[in-house]
Amino acid sequence: MTRSLLAGASAVILLAVSGAAAQTQAAPQAPAASDPATDQGAADQGASGTSDAASADDDKQAPIPFEGGQLTITQPEQDGEKVLSYDGKPLASNYDVFIDKVVKIGDVNVALVDVGDGGNQCGPAKVIVWKPTDGEIQTTTVEQDECGAPPAAVSDDAIYFVPYLLPGDSKPALQWSPTTGLTTSGELTYTPEPGTDWKDVDPAKYDNIIDAFHNEAVYKAAEALLGKDMPDMATSLLVGGGTEKTASGAFYASGCVPHDCGGNDGFMAVDPAKHKVYFARRGDNPEPDAWPPLKDWPADIKKALDEAQGSGN
Repeated sequence: MTRSLLAGASAVILLAVSGAAAQTQAAPQAPAASDPATDQGAADQGASGTSDAASADDDKQAPIPFEGGQLTITQPEQDGEKVLSYDGKPLASNYDVFIDKVVKIGDVNVALVDVGDGGNQCGPAKVIVWKPTDGEIQTTTVEQDECGAPPAAVSDDAIYFVPYLLPGDSKPALQWSPTTGLTTSGELTYTPEPGTDWKDVDPAKYDNIIDAFHNEAVYKAAEALLGKDMPDMATSLLVGGGTEKTASGAFYASGCVPHDCGGNDGFMAVDPAKHKVYFARRGDNPEPDAWPPLKDWPADIKKALDEAQGSGN
């Protein structure tokens, strides 16, 4: 996704990327972090060879030595929440809990732990665990929009969290260190690919119809219709797949909000030949909200919407 960086953010990301490889060390027997845009449960099951071994033992992770004690993950009740603890002291709990890695920030060891609900398209929060010199174990939780933490990048002196942006979004880039805690480094704004036009639209390359917003012509047409509703509309398409075509050559797809499929469903269609876009979002009301109004939709695109709604997606 193309993102433009406002004041100060570009330097933050460059620092984060340059230090990530050198500073990160994997925690023993810890599964790799999963992509927040995948089904969290499935990713956790197959993240690495060590996670395969963990799956054979009810997804348990072995205790990890940390600052003179041990980080452990237990599940007190069958099918209940898992609990992250340090020497028996509970630190965090949820249905998916995995120790991602242990890193060094300055001279402080820091454990990064994924803690979340699991489920479609909604990644975990990131729990930061560290122990100040001569102090008690501490935690900070990083979460954005109640759907997981932005990806973390580690440098010598801080951990940077760079958010995933949807069309129309602007979000802060965050950084954390043991001395300053969690602070804002800059602001990121979604930007389509400059200079792209309707002739550049290629649905064969889109894993999700949201990818069409990368095109500047599509983005501007959507912005004119949706205005401030664009991020919400894009969110209603997050849980979705590839596109389909109508007889006239327009392409379309439906989707839904993570954890609310059937309660907040979206539909988007793009007609590159006529330079038009169409959006609908269905919630509790029998008729969906539509941009432009449904009476102005071509018959084949309206039929595609009706079929998508009937499929329950």
